[in-house]
Amino acid sequence: MEDFLAAYGSVLTFIGINAILALSIYVTLACGQLSLANAAFMGLGAYTAALLTLRLDAPFPLALLAGGGLAALVALPLGLPVLRLRGVFLAIATIGFGEVVRVIAINATDLTRGASGLAAIPVKTEGWHLALTLALLGYGFWRLRGSRLGYAFEAIREDESAARTMGIDTARYKLTAFVASAFIAGLAGGFFAHVSNAIAPRDFGFTRAVDILIYAIVGGSGAFAGPILGAALITVLPELLRHLKVVGIEPGAATVFANGLILLLVILFLPNGLIALGRPRRRPPPAAPARRESADEPAAAR
Repeated sequence: MEDFLAAYGSVLTFIGINAILALSIYVTLACGQLSLANAAFMGLGAYTAALLTLRLDAPFPLALLAGGGLAALVALPLGLPVLRLRGVFLAIATIGFGEVVRVIAINATDLTRGASGLAAIPVKTEGWHLALTLALLGYGFWRLRGSRLGYAFEAIREDESAARTMGIDTARYKLTAFVASAFIAGLAGGFFAHVSNAIAPRDFGFTRAVDILIYAIVGGSGAFAGPILGAALITVLPELLRHLKVVGIEPGAATVFANGLILLLVILFLPNGLIALGRPRRRPPPAAPARRESADEPAAAR
């Protein structure tokens, strides 16, 4: 076990971080909102936690909570106008917010050191931190399914107009999901900053936002275990491909190709994600036997 952890400990760590990120987007998807701002919230959490550690020598738990809290605080006023949008328009608006955060991080050189980013961040993230966080989040999402909040999320996801007609305050519930998603992504950013030793604005750009969405699509957003499964698969994939000798293809290009192929296959054959493989298939009810006409039955009755 010690040899396994020494060889693959970093992979397991990034599986945990990516799983937390996947759960962050699961919150908004459970409410029917396609938000791609999670990478930006992750960046806010990462920079906040890293700066508190580097400049104020703040305790690690306090730095993590501050990173998640700042992301949630930014999400609160942002969600009021943005969540009026739906579908692809909401996705585009949140992508724009992510680019704004990235540009600010590049130009705020006195605080963030510009494009070069922050370095020499102490490594404080441990495996049990991530395991405990995932356990708490998993328990929270498990309790969410049968709660009033969970039923409201489901109603909004299925038909927002009908949910509003039934008296559900859709604006409040959508904002709650958006803020909770930002807080979870900020926590993941704090963990990421304290395990990678250095962060830069490019770590939280459009590519990261798309990766987070892929975790949920591949794993499936019908249950909170789906995004975790998708994050684990996509994170382990580069390590698996590293041992394969692909002629004429760079390892990075092979990983991108494999990610795209898996995404395409899941969309075509498993639209509900990999989590659907573990669900028993419902057999159609047997057809009713055809009625046989008796020879003695009068023609009028036929």
